[in-house]
Amino acid sequence: MRFLFVGDSMTIGRAGDFTWRYRMWQHLESVLPGPGPGGYEITGPRTALYEPAHDAATSDAYADPAFPAAARRHLAGWGEGWLHMAPLIGETVAATRADVLLISLGLIDLGFYTNSDQTADNVRAFLAAARAANPHVRAVMLPVIPNVRAEYDAPFAAECVRFNELLAKTVADLDSAASPLLLGTIPESYDIHADTYDGTHPGPTGEHKLAAAFANALHQAWGVGGPYRP
Repeated sequence: MRFLFVGDSMTIGRAGDFTWRYRMWQHLESVLPGPGPGGYEITGPRTALYEPAHDAATSDAYADPAFPAAARRHLAGWGEGWLHMAPLIGETVAATRADVLLISLGLIDLGFYTNSDQTADNVRAFLAAARAANPHVRAVMLPVIPNVRAEYDAPFAAECVRFNELLAKTVADLDSAASPLLLGTIPESYDIHADTYDGTHPGPTGEHKLAAAFANALHQAWGVGGPYRP
C-alpha cells in the first residue's frame, strides 16, 4: 500500500512540529510490514515543513530528527486547499503510484477561497483526477474541524457545517467497490483550545487525535492495520 498524505497547514506542519503525519508513520510502523510485498510505503512529491520566517516550505526541522526522509513525503501546503490540490493530484498519483489517499482539506478553502458548494465541486474534481490516474485509488477524507474563527464568525461556522454535509454526500455518491471512499470522524474529544497551539494547528495531543482518526477509519472499514495506540 502506498499512502499519500494530502492536506493544508494542519498537515504540512511548521518548523519544530512532529506533525500528525509523523504520528501516523509511527502507527503504520507498528501495524504493517515495511516496503516490499504486503507492506506499505509513504509517498509524495514534498518533504519540507513550513518555515514562518521565510513564509515558505523550506524547513526540514522536524521535532524528531530521526523521522526517516522517505516517511516525510507528502502533498501538503500552508495555505493550500482543495482548490490547489485538485489540479495537482492526478499527476501526483500517476508519478508516485499512490493508492491510498489520507486527506485533510477544506478549512482554508472556506476561510479564504471558496464557499461550501464551490469547495465541494473541487472535491469532486480532485477525486475524478485521482481516479483518472489510478482507477482503484482509495481515499479517506476527514471533515473540516472548525477553528477558533468559527466561534465569532457565524457565517463561516455555517459554511463549515454545510461543507461537511456536502462532503458526506459526495462520499456516499461516489464511493464504489473499485475505488472505495471513506469519511473519517472528527474525534469527539478534539478541543481546539487544548489540542492546538493557536486555535487551528494541532499540537502534540491534536496530532495524535488526527492520526487516530485516519488509523481507526482504515482499520474499522477496510481491516488495514490495527486500532491507534498513542
